[in-house]
Amino acid sequence: MKTVQFHFDFLSPYAYLAWHALLDAQKVRGDFHLEVLPTLLAPLLQHGGQKGPAEIPDKRTYVFKDVVRGAAKVGVKLVPPPAHPFNPLLALRAVCAARPDVQPTAVSALYAVAWGGKRYGAAGLDDAAVTQAALDDAGLDGAGLIEAAGSFEVKAQLRANTESAIEQGVFGVPSMIVGRELFWGFDALSYLFDHLDGKDPAADLDLSAWRDLPATAQRNLSS
Repeated sequence: MKTVQFHFDFLSPYAYLAWHALLDAQKVRGDFHLEVLPTLLAPLLQHGGQKGPAEIPDKRTYVFKDVVRGAAKVGVKLVPPPAHPFNPLLALRAVCAARPDVQPTAVSALYAVAWGGKRYGAAGLDDAAVTQAALDDAGLDGAGLIEAAGSFEVKAQLRANTESAIEQGVFGVPSMIVGRELFWGFDALSYLFDHLDGKDPAADLDLSAWRDLPATAQRNLSS
């Protein structure tokens, strides 16, 4: 059985859609294991010199319409969070603190708050009480996970996940990795499944012809 590494940040609605699509596919296919890897989006963007979609006004508007369409395809509820961008740090650390066997439960519970419309008052996932309540409702030890989220070990784990993602070429979320093959974005899931089925046309592609192409034009970033 192959392992699909799932790099995600609760900030991303596309990661929310990909998570539920992967869970559905896992039940139907039964031929892959999901490895949950909470990953901070901000350092990925900073490393690549990018802006997040929510930081570009026209793209922000487009993205929210696009994910509504995606949610309809996946069959999940999609509701904007109380604020966006929000600080996902505590929620990501809480997932890192959970045992691997219950991490999927934690991810689903926290995504229900982030993008599924579940509410515990007016605050979102950047509020410790909300994160704890969501974890408690999922049958987990919310208080214990929140406490563990503040430990040096858990903080180091989240940093390690993010650094490892950058080393593997991850530049955004959701990113799915199988072996050395990277698939980025909710819309790449069909390519991921083709790869798992041994039908990936790019699996043995020689990238040198693409990577070494000379540039005859350069964008002026200072103007």
